[in-house]
Amino acid sequence: MKKRLYMPAEISDYPSTIRSKFRELFNQEPVIIRSPGRINLIGEHTDYNMGFVLPAAIDKAIYIGIQIREDNEIHLHSLDYNDHHTTTTDQIVRSGKLWPDYILGVVEQVLRFAQDDSNSGITNATKQHVFASAAKQGFNIVFGGDIPPGAGLSSSAALECATAYALNELFGLGVSKMDLVKISQAAENEFVGMKCGIMDQFASMFGKQNHLIRLDCQSLEYTYIPFNLKAVKVLLFDTRVKHSLASSAYNERREQCEEGVRLVRERKSEGGSQKSEVRSLRDVTEEDLLSYVKPVNEVVYNRCTFIVAEIQRLLVGCKDLENNDIEAFGKKMFETHDGLSKLYEVSCKELDILVDMVKDDPNVLGARMMGGGFGGCTINLVKNEAVERLTKKVSEMYKKETGVEMLVYEVGVENGTQIIS
Repeated sequence: MKKRLYMPAEISDYPSTIRSKFRELFNQEPVIIRSPGRINLIGEHTDYNMGFVLPAAIDKAIYIGIQIREDNEIHLHSLDYNDHHTTTTDQIVRSGKLWPDYILGVVEQVLRFAQDDSNSGITNATKQHVFASAAKQGFNIVFGGDIPPGAGLSSSAALECATAYALNELFGLGVSKMDLVKISQAAENEFVGMKCGIMDQFASMFGKQNHLIRLDCQSLEYTYIPFNLKAVKVLLFDTRVKHSLASSAYNERREQCEEGVRLVRERKSEGGSQKSEVRSLRDVTEEDLLSYVKPVNEVVYNRCTFIVAEIQRLLVGCKDLENNDIEAFGKKMFETHDGLSKLYEVSCKELDILVDMVKDDPNVLGARMMGGGFGGCTINLVKNEAVERLTKKVSEMYKKETGVEMLVYEVGVENGTQIIS
């Protein structure tokens, strides 16, 4: 089970608190970066299958204060843990306590990026000189955030993007936002050790107020889709559980999808088609799965069937949103949950209970589990006038069914990573 990045703290104004703590610890004025968490409306587990996702940056974020040092030391302070970590630019190793690793992993990737002349972020000798200087110079960071911990809103990606963006600004590196996203993802994949797709970091960096991002995880092309929230609220119902299956099951699902691709590729190759035509489930049809996968492995067939259907469901759902048909879009969210629960089998009793409680309520336009699965939140589109009544009803029913106090978060859709002062 993935450990929490930070613990909740009673801080109402993170930028002011960070600035005050920075002065206290370092006697410096920091540059402050805001990097948001994310929701994903539809398109779950499609990112590592080279499909489409539909995330948005939210109005809850990680805040970083940063400033250059005169030596090569790196000083990190977590407000929410009230903890400090110190190292140097030539000693970038895992900390043994997780939270510094999301920052240190980004530093490692930035230094690697600096040494690779082929990267689009290095276009001339001047930028190479800036990178060389940055590699020798340390910095101070104080950070904290109001992203609810353990809710599946990608606080880790927010911290990685905040760090990458901050270093880019602080040292004048001139790296593109797209490359900052790739650096952030690589930090989590290679340094932290979580083999996540690119969606979380992309949404945190490229978010746009009142818009979702239709991201093609194969080409990284993206389109902003209007998200009209005048009549509805986005509510997250937090189960407050995270079952230990999550990490191993995530890796297992990836392997099963890869097995489905392998079966289709080999069978098509036997029939004279080119192997290279099938690189991921993005290249597979439902007919392919019926012909080549179902006769061999029913479980793999179910997994792949969900992914192929989910990719198409997302594309049609985007057309619903472009036509301002939230109700049609919401129905697809219910369909997604059904597939995640029955075919992909990454839901759990608590998530299913929350979706079942609202699926027949006319004031709930759509609901589903959100994230990797086995706990975390459901995401719900609820009519404005029903928010208070529904929240009260579901909270009471959930407590009666499970004995657990459900948490509720209302989220808005905001801009991505940026300097705020």
